[in-house]
Amino acid sequence: MSGLPRLISVDDHVLEPPDLWWSRLPRKDRDRGPYVRRERGALLEALYGRWQPDDGGSWADVWYYDDMIRPLQRGLAQSGYYDEETSRPITYEEVLPGAYQRDARLAEMDRNHTDVSICFPSVSRFCGQTFLEREDKDLALLCVQTYNDWMIEEWCASTDAVRLVPLTLVPLWDVQLAAAEVRRCAAKGAHAVSFPEGPPALGLPSIYSDYWDPLFAACQETDTVLNLHVGSSSTRVTTASDAPIDLAICFLFVNSQLAFADWLYSGAFERFPDLRVVLSEGQVGWMPFVTQRIDNTWLKCFEGNQPSSRRSRQLPSRLLDGHIFGSIFDDLQGLVDREAVGMERIMIETDFPHKDSTYPHSEKVVSELAAAAGLDDREIHMLTRGNAIAVYRLDRYFGITG
Repeated sequence: MSGLPRLISVDDHVLEPPDLWWSRLPRKDRDRGPYVRRERGALLEALYGRWQPDDGGSWADVWYYDDMIRPLQRGLAQSGYYDEETSRPITYEEVLPGAYQRDARLAEMDRNHTDVSICFPSVSRFCGQTFLEREDKDLALLCVQTYNDWMIEEWCASTDAVRLVPLTLVPLWDVQLAAAEVRRCAAKGAHAVSFPEGPPALGLPSIYSDYWDPLFAACQETDTVLNLHVGSSSTRVTTASDAPIDLAICFLFVNSQLAFADWLYSGAFERFPDLRVVLSEGQVGWMPFVTQRIDNTWLKCFEGNQPSSRRSRQLPSRLLDGHIFGSIFDDLQGLVDREAVGMERIMIETDFPHKDSTYPHSEKVVSELAAAAGLDDREIHMLTRGNAIAVYRLDRYFGITG
């Protein structure tokens, strides 16, 4: 393990500090933007259930924003507390400081053999659904911009080597505003943005339409990577209402499969040949079969489709290279099948501070994965650092090499 390169994790999470919006929004908007209130109460349903204030209940830090009332729950910061119930309401004092404090995060990264990290939001949700769902879109836009400025200027601030790489949000309800926000953030040094794995599930147009083209054009123009985290469509795949939560967690990767097919079928990469998409936390072992299946279906259905109903004019697999990438934390099969997957397509993640996280044993886990798959030194470097540097242009924008 001593020879394993320090990791570049392309999927971690940050728990927004309790004063993020309160301290940065204009004074007139502070009470209307997201803020935290510490109070006693109880959760009426286990996962994202309704919060009921109750003087006899447990203490929790509760986020208030318009019609949203959401207590902080253990599942947002499980690292260090793996034996606790995921749905338990908690306070900020009950999480590892590295979940929301920058300097403490760097210390946890050092402890976990991690050099560089890219973080998705928590209270904002993976692609900013929290702001999409609010009625006052002027305030929502201001909240998105406030989050992005905090992400770039404070969370990712660096006086020496870059350790935290900014990933921003866009106002999903207006594609022109979204494109403008990509350009604004790129001018401030951010070249990665979160986007939903399945926009229609959020009531938004699909990528088969031309609706998102201004955003994709802005991403191509600014060399910005689109990151599609599992769960960013606010949906889960399960088999029954009484199936265990384990099953839904097990099949989170199915959402990435659906997004993978959408992007290859959509023709977006023909219109935007420099666009890059990362399927975050989706694993990769399924990619060879799904690619084969997509090609077979495309060929067999060719005669029955009118030009307007099929956007991809090329065999979909020809649009894969250089465009779609994945990240893993325990996908041994994907590494065993790396030749079929494409070794250049596989990046590592630690998923700190979620329950799936390999923290604080990521060095051991990755070393064992590499050994079990028979990776050579070149492939180990690609997995742990090289692919992330290439996909996110970390050498060009942040001076990260090696």
